Amino acid sequence: MLTNAPVHPTLPVVELNRAKKFYEEKLGLKVVREDPSPGAILQAGDGTFLYIFQRGATKADHTAASFTVEDVEATVNELKAKGVVFEEFELAGLKPVNSIITMGDMKGAWFKDTEGNILAVTNM
Repeated sequence: MLTNAPVHPTLPVVELNRAKKFYEEKLGLKVVREDPSPGAILQAGDGTFLYIFQRGATKADHTAASFTVEDVEATVNELKAKGVVFEEFELAGLKPVNSIITMGDMKGAWFKDTEGNILAVTNM
């Protein structure tokens, strides 16, 4: 069935052009295809992609997509240098240090895109 099928996040955005600019300029993703819905497919690492589509505002209070990186600290610092603002919240009683929460071997940091979608960088 779906055991070997890749899965790709799909995120709603209120303003497609604003969101595309954020994902391209701040996160370094590349638009590889646009559709008339309107929507866009952005290429990420290892053959994965993110689909964003325009629609009315939604409210999600959970992580909508996570980017797996080798070095969470370096990635957080690079994104901060590009103006990305990280959320500073406690998770399971753990407090962030330099915006990063450490849970054993796993590290994670969370931020929002221009549309309010919660995204994460993690090493898991």
